[in-house]
Amino acid sequence: MSPKIAIVADDLTGSGDTAVQFVRAGWSTHLSIGDADEALGNEADCAAEVLAVTTHSRAMSATDAAAAVRANVARLREAGVTRLYKKVDSTLRGAFKAEVVAAREAWVDDAIAIVCPAFPATGRTVKDGVLYVGDKRVTETSAATDPVTPVTESHIPTLLGCAHVAQSAGDTAASLAERIAAAGEIVVVDAADDAELERLAHACGLLGQRALPIGAGGLATPLARVWAGADQTTPVVVVVTSQHSAARAQATALAGAGAACWLPTLEQLRDESAWQAWSEARLAEAAQAEPNGTLMLLAPQGQAEGLDADTVARRLGELAAAIVLKAGACGVVATGGDGAREVLRALGAGGIDLADEVMGGVPLGTLTGGSAIGLPIVTKAGGFGTEDVLVRAARAIRERRFKR
Repeated sequence: MSPKIAIVADDLTGSGDTAVQFVRAGWSTHLSIGDADEALGNEADCAAEVLAVTTHSRAMSATDAAAAVRANVARLREAGVTRLYKKVDSTLRGAFKAEVVAAREAWVDDAIAIVCPAFPATGRTVKDGVLYVGDKRVTETSAATDPVTPVTESHIPTLLGCAHVAQSAGDTAASLAERIAAAGEIVVVDAADDAELERLAHACGLLGQRALPIGAGGLATPLARVWAGADQTTPVVVVVTSQHSAARAQATALAGAGAACWLPTLEQLRDESAWQAWSEARLAEAAQAEPNGTLMLLAPQGQAEGLDADTVARRLGELAAAIVLKAGACGVVATGGDGAREVLRALGAGGIDLADEVMGGVPLGTLTGGSAIGLPIVTKAGGFGTEDVLVRAARAIRERRFKR
């Protein structure tokens, strides 16, 4: 097995703070203390999906740093790496331009180096192409008097001699990706907060392999999630059996976020033949569902003679399981204990290996045993959680690396 993603950093600590972002997104990740040759020569290092290597080039001359980066990127490409993240110093220290240019030239023929060293959590932001640390330009900080690699320019496009793209409130990931692609081979993109970094990461995802993101730990955080979801094309299935007002509001929010909402009538749930016709139609629709979509099975409100809550949960749970097995799904979200139980029962699962939380009290894990072993699942009590919790749960499944 060879790594799918590589991180090439100019120093070890920077490599580590970037690599850990991929761990948080579920990727198996190895941090090597050496360069690509050393890491790829070690069978244990190659077993990870993400491999972080270090060129130790922070203090090198521009010529030597470029040669080191070029050799490492080329070696990783030969090993089969399909995505690359170039880690640079968040205060522009080192042979910044030389490493950016070398990484782009060594990646793919039509590569676009997308440069954004913003890391808002540590006070680094990029506004109008200028790197700020807190409220100061980077050249007004201690980076300017670094004894080895002093920083002399705060305006990154000037430093690199390249194009600049600002973000605006009206941008989408698609519109941002389009503007980046039209701007040139090396493009500096602003990011003043985490939301703008998130949008930029999704734009990188849309540009595919030609995108070469260059930044610090800040951009790596959302990018690790975007790349985790890049290979998932089947829908997330959400089952809402709870009648609690909180669960209904959460379902409304999920539908508002674009989920397809399938709501049977009480009569369709009560009558066997009507249920068969309705559920078969939904299965056919699921097979033709939009990639990366969300399908919600929502129990109707009210009561009907001869229809109890257990029957509603069983029918919706069995339909969710059928969609998973016949049409395909990348994960399930179940709201209401009865519905969650019926989904697990229909899939023959023995339990859930817990991995994380969507939020406090909303666990995320994978199924153990049964016909869908390893399937990601989120379970949530009906009356619990914020109004956007189902949106967040579907996203948590989509933006995490799971191994099945």
